[in-house]
Amino acid sequence: MEIRPFRVAIAQESLDNLRSRLDRTRWTSDIPGEGPDYGMSLAWVQRLARYWRDGFDWRAAEARLNACPQFITEIDGQDIHFLHVRSPEPDALPLILTHGWPGSVVEYLDVIGPLTDPRTHDRDPSIAFDLVIPSLPGFAFSSPLTGRGWGTTRTAAAWVQLMRRLGYQRYGAAGNDAGSMVSPEVGRLDPDHVTGVHVTQVFSFPSGDPAEFEGLSEQDMAALAKLQWFMDHKFSFNQLHSQQPQTLAHALADSPAGLLAWNGQLMGEDAMGEKGLDDDFVLTNVALYWLTNTGGSSIRFYHEDAGAPRAQEPTTVPLGVAGFAGDFSGVRRFAERDHQNLVQWNMHPEPGGHYAAHLEPDVLADDIRAFYAGRR
Repeated sequence: MEIRPFRVAIAQESLDNLRSRLDRTRWTSDIPGEGPDYGMSLAWVQRLARYWRDGFDWRAAEARLNACPQFITEIDGQDIHFLHVRSPEPDALPLILTHGWPGSVVEYLDVIGPLTDPRTHDRDPSIAFDLVIPSLPGFAFSSPLTGRGWGTTRTAAAWVQLMRRLGYQRYGAAGNDAGSMVSPEVGRLDPDHVTGVHVTQVFSFPSGDPAEFEGLSEQDMAALAKLQWFMDHKFSFNQLHSQQPQTLAHALADSPAGLLAWNGQLMGEDAMGEKGLDDDFVLTNVALYWLTNTGGSSIRFYHEDAGAPRAQEPTTVPLGVAGFAGDFSGVRRFAERDHQNLVQWNMHPEPGGHYAAHLEPDVLADDIRAFYAGRR
């Protein structure tokens, strides 16, 4: 039950070791006329690696994390790291925010202000949140993993325990990527206490019944086309993570350039977003994985989920969806099949891509605020 204060304090020796490894990178050969069909380009990885070695300021990123109250507590035998930022507003609603891979708690730093302190961000102070932002088990400071089985359901159960341990009786859950899978499960496991779930994707797919495709809306057809593109061009990582994560883990633990390339495939030059991610954001996330040696343990999440049973009944807690241009956010017909209380479906034209909390923090914060207005 103990909750221990935590601060990020990476040893200088680790930073010196990182620089030395980047200096000694053995680069692969170039491909004449290379394009994204071959994967991450040599030019992109070399450019980011040079900046990581010579320009990126880890201490500034560390200080930004340490500006937020952080804690670690043990749940189900696993240390869980989390940010806990309370609102100055007395009636704030507790909200647990969950990231995915290859992201981290860093992707939510830009929405903390608008959500916790709306008064100073020119927003209605009657809708404010106490934020709990945990690192997924096996990610960053929620490590090392102490056992198997840390997929969606077990993580959701840990989040329910975490919110109870913090004394929250009524709360919301929101997420992106893996967080868009964990958050609905939090609602499924704790419907008497979860006031609503907000996600940026709904991972509901065709069941195999041809009738499901009859009369699909134009928006749903466009979503399916985006999903098909992703499956055809970017999905190989999922199969490898699901089947042989430990094989890849050896390379990710040994080479920062390799980790940069592997994680960068969903943050880099041809990721689904239409608005590019800044180098500091990419490297802060990649550096977190490197400096905590969790490149390998983080991808076990996929393996655990691949072999886990699927829930057969739809969720019942109110669900809100905020999609952004450039990302696959879901097919509404399939989402309504799996979530019987889908009450908000907003597809935003802003090019937030897969990291809307970072690229479009005001838009996402306002969507979350609108969803939870009146849900207490």
